[in-house]
Amino acid sequence: MNNDTTGNFLAADSAVLFEEVFKAHFKSLHIYGMSILKDETAAEEMVQNVFFKLWEKKEQISVNLSVKAYLFRAVHNECLNYIKHTKIVADHRTSAIRSSYESDHATDPAVIKELEKHIASALNELPEQCRTIFQMSRFEDLKYRVIASQLGISVKTVENQMGKALRLLRHKLVDYLPVLFMFLFNLKK
Repeated sequence: MNNDTTGNFLAADSAVLFEEVFKAHFKSLHIYGMSILKDETAAEEMVQNVFFKLWEKKEQISVNLSVKAYLFRAVHNECLNYIKHTKIVADHRTSAIRSSYESDHATDPAVIKELEKHIASALNELPEQCRTIFQMSRFEDLKYRVIASQLGISVKTVENQMGKALRLLRHKLVDYLPVLFMFLFNLKK
């Protein structure tokens, strides 16, 4: 079989031909899907979805290009749809967490006071330069290049110190991350 022809591999009686096309192209389509999604399992699922949808709608679909080009385009579109769906789900979760927190804790001064105490303690445990850079970035809203200029250091040093500060704070405040997220989000409003 020529893998790049427009032969009707979707004909109702062509299960054998369809399977041959699947076997001939699965590996390269899977690699292509992984290059888009950076996730082996998700890429495999997208390729399988493409073949499943093709088989399911074989009577309505007509392949007017080469089979290979059609399959690569279909996998590309399936991967993009997956990325969009994943983003929508993540945005929804974030929104749900925010709404839940705001309704449960937004006006609770005890929660805010406790959080502020833990943040202050965690900030005080940071090395001095690390703390200064973090505060300039997060509390004064300064850009990295402005911080670097004011402190007489390189932008790369600012980036490294911010990364260090965020790692240390994440570690120190791990039990408070959902509340901290909402607290910091509300500060930026």
